[in-house]
Amino acid sequence: MDGGKPQTVCCIGEIHGYISRLQSLWSNLEAWIPRSYFDSAMIIFLSDYCDRGPDTHRVIDFLISLPSRYPRQKHIFLAGNRDFALAAFIGAIPPPPDRSGFRDGWKEYEVNEEREGWYRAWDTKGCTFRGGCGQGR
Repeated sequence: MDGGKPQTVCCIGEIHGYISRLQSLWSNLEAWIPRSYFDSAMIIFLSDYCDRGPDTHRVIDFLISLPSRYPRQKHIFLAGNRDFALAAFIGAIPPPPDRSGFRDGWKEYEVNEEREGWYRAWDTKGCTFRGGCGQGR
């Protein structure tokens, strides 16, 4: 802190492709947090943006829009196992040689690709994926 007002930090996780829940949560945050605090908040997304819910594409679009809609906020997007599995599935990153750690989600992405029809057509140019695993896992 710089001696000014305290930093507001919001942590959001387990979205799992449910845009209506994310939009509802976001509206509640806007309503409950004083405007000046919300406008300058640090918002940390704790991964699992995809998988399970029907609106992964809309969730990702919503998240991508935040920096331009709220330019004074700081947004941190962490990626988890489901997010890296989707990134590998669409070809944005290479999967592990044996797909270990990704195997469980792979079938669901194939089904969702048929239902949503966008994964493999998603343009990943300009996206940066960073991550790692702890040793000894």
